[in-house]
Amino acid sequence: MAAHFDTEYQRLEASYSDSPPGEENLLVHIPDGNKSPWHHIENLDLFFQRVYNLHQKNGFTCMLLGEVFELVQLLFVVGFTVFLANCVDYDILFANKFVNHTDSSKVTLPDAFLPVDVCSARIRDNVAVMFVLVISGVFWLHRLIKFIYNVCCYWEIRSFYTNALKMSMGELPYFTWQEVQARIVEIQKEHQICIHKKELTELDIYHRILRFKNYMVAMVNKSLLPVRFCPPLLGEMVFYTRGLKYNFELIFFWGPGSLFKSEWSLKPEYKRGGNRLELAEKLASRILWIGIANLLLCPVILVWQILYAFFSYTEVIKREPGSLGARCWSLYGRCYLRHFNELDHELMSRLSKGYKASSKYMNCFLSPLLTVVAKNVAFFAGSLLAVLIALTIYDEDVLAVEHVLSSITLLGVCITICRSFIPDKHLVYCPEQLLRVILAHIHYMPDHWQGNAHRYETRDQFSQLFQYKAVFILEELISPVVTPFILIFSLRRKSLEIIDFFRNFTVEVVGVGDTCSFAQMDVRQHGHPAWMSEGKTEASIYQQAEDGKTELSLMHFAITNPQWNPPTETTQFISQLKERVQREATGDVHAHTHTLTSLSESEPRSLIANFLAGPPSLASLHLGRDGSLTNQGPVGISDGASGLRSLSINSMRGSYSSTHRSAGHTSSASRAMVGSSTDARTASSGSSAWEGQLTSLVLSEYASTEMSMHALYIHELHKQQSRGELSRHTWHRQDSDDSGDSVTEEGAAGGRGPDPRHPIPRSHTFPVSTPTSIPSSNSGPPPDRGATPGQEEAPPNSQRRHWGNADSVGSDGRGVRLARVPMGGWAEEGQGGRHPDTVPEEGSDDDMPPNIHKVT
Repeated sequence: MAAHFDTEYQRLEASYSDSPPGEENLLVHIPDGNKSPWHHIENLDLFFQRVYNLHQKNGFTCMLLGEVFELVQLLFVVGFTVFLANCVDYDILFANKFVNHTDSSKVTLPDAFLPVDVCSARIRDNVAVMFVLVISGVFWLHRLIKFIYNVCCYWEIRSFYTNALKMSMGELPYFTWQEVQARIVEIQKEHQICIHKKELTELDIYHRILRFKNYMVAMVNKSLLPVRFCPPLLGEMVFYTRGLKYNFELIFFWGPGSLFKSEWSLKPEYKRGGNRLELAEKLASRILWIGIANLLLCPVILVWQILYAFFSYTEVIKREPGSLGARCWSLYGRCYLRHFNELDHELMSRLSKGYKASSKYMNCFLSPLLTVVAKNVAFFAGSLLAVLIALTIYDEDVLAVEHVLSSITLLGVCITICRSFIPDKHLVYCPEQLLRVILAHIHYMPDHWQGNAHRYETRDQFSQLFQYKAVFILEELISPVVTPFILIFSLRRKSLEIIDFFRNFTVEVVGVGDTCSFAQMDVRQHGHPAWMSEGKTEASIYQQAEDGKTELSLMHFAITNPQWNPPTETTQFISQLKERVQREATGDVHAHTHTLTSLSESEPRSLIANFLAGPPSLASLHLGRDGSLTNQGPVGISDGASGLRSLSINSMRGSYSSTHRSAGHTSSASRAMVGSSTDARTASSGSSAWEGQLTSLVLSEYASTEMSMHALYIHELHKQQSRGELSRHTWHRQDSDDSGDSVTEEGAAGGRGPDPRHPIPRSHTFPVSTPTSIPSSNSGPPPDRGATPGQEEAPPNSQRRHWGNADSVGSDGRGVRLARVPMGGWAEEGQGGRHPDTVPEEGSDDDMPPNIHKVT
């Protein structure tokens, strides 16, 4: 029987619009005559998002100019396309028809243009063109109205920067976001932007800006979104495009009938489990109608995608034919690799630093057969091109011959493409080392990649995160066709699981509203025992974040925001990690102290290089036959601890004793984190804009380096903890679709043992379904609601968690549940998970109010 929590926390109804539940004594009364223009901002989510966007777009003028050009661009694409289709005489343009001139002048370009009346008549007589023009006109008017509204809103944001934050638009590009954020936190005391809290924290601002993105990151982390498919002949692939992402957000967050009644509040009915089946049917019906709407609009969207891609990439391909062979981080990769509470510029900065290493790693797998073919094709194409160029040099009239210029262009493109498949013979690649450098920047990867970097299976899986630019363009082009079917046939089956996810993983935070519980970065609630949280977490397998997402996100946020005061339990986790680093660094007799004495770009890179390569005492290490480093476990950890310990306050003080930041280090010395990114970042306001920017950039680089080394260190600890279990466990892959009747239908085919075609183990990052049916008579507490005595009396807090059972109901009325294995975790052979939990009967706690947890 699930425990029932009775607490003193009550929901408070307020008369104003921005009313997340909170305590009355936190409301600050200010007389009307003394109120600031920014006192009690009604929609803080939208306000902070605009403040952030204006900073990222480098001020009001740049933002305004960009919006104007977007409107002009839309008119140009539609108007120019209609003009080319209806107002050009291509017979004259291709010299298939002669033009009678009174003089002997040559044919000019205007000669190929049809008269205005003829052009207008052709457009009016074409029904398809008129339909496209009407749709485009309505869309453009909508964009125009939105543009005018945004200009008015961003003018207020400009005034906020100028008057409240004391930052002019000319200096804004030279301020980092941490400096802007620090000033927002400071002026809260004066202006009371949020009236529910006396003080704002950095985490409050991040929660407001990233409320919905944190939910998306959590759903990808828990393999809830249907983005993995296995089409015939293509094998396993990921399909996640901007159009599909837009529809997900439309359905979940802000569209008509979405799960949120406002930007900060989940609808009350979704916080209780009593009508979960009815809500799931309602969501499935809504997904169906949105899928049908996508199907009806598919032709228009498809034409727009093709035209936009043509005008955007044709000139680039002509100028740089090899650009299609370049790679980019996929949309799925950006979401999978994103930390909780990580802003866009922080994510892109991190991924950009790992771009070169990722490109080199993918280039390790050039096919020898393809290389031989490319060399010979390049030889033949080069020979023909050389002859044509020589003839052109001898007599330029050769260019007048039909198709000669086209042949020269195509041959040049062919040679460029072939060269991209020919590796540099002087380069030597080490896949394991490259993958380790990549890990230092991206911070996440499945366990089975380590030690198997030389395998094509690893390469194929990494290509899902780091795809060809050509593949990215192709996926966006076919997205209007594929997206409706994903919504109708894949997402709709997950409606019950989606309802359970939002109920189980939503908490109410005073002054913030409803947020994703994973975004709290609470190790106790969502930590993973295999990622340094053993003994500190009470989370079940269902509640655990996969791949160490909670722990790594916590470290990243603490390093990026050194002035943040985390809760007591979080501080203990960070302090224990710091103590372990110092203990192992002190105990290693071969530890080397890395002194940071230069501002050059190579310093942080050299730190990572020293950590990767190790001190001279590691010279005995060598590559085994499988390409993996041998005998590296404890030495690598102690060396990593030494590198982390070297990023201390004292070393930074020695490097910057002559700068303006020494006053900021004293208070931060007592922080839980090692102070590589201390509040010195915000202490440069008295200096010039250039000096402040230089200081902030250097400290940001140190913070990035420290986080990279923490990521490597934590992965090494996780690897050591998992190494002893390798001979006793078997990998199982499973799907996250445990909703509705679809589980029972797929149960027979879902559970399968290890595939002999894939000799390397597979982690839960690449799931396949293995459902298990549990009779309702043996049902116990749901996985997300423990009945332990320690949980019956929770300490008071300012959060409210909506827990509920996460079971699914099959066609026979019995509880059906998927056994879950964490990404990178182990499953006992013959079992679905390490800690199988029973599922209560349907409706056992449906009539109960949502449980309430209070923590300090």
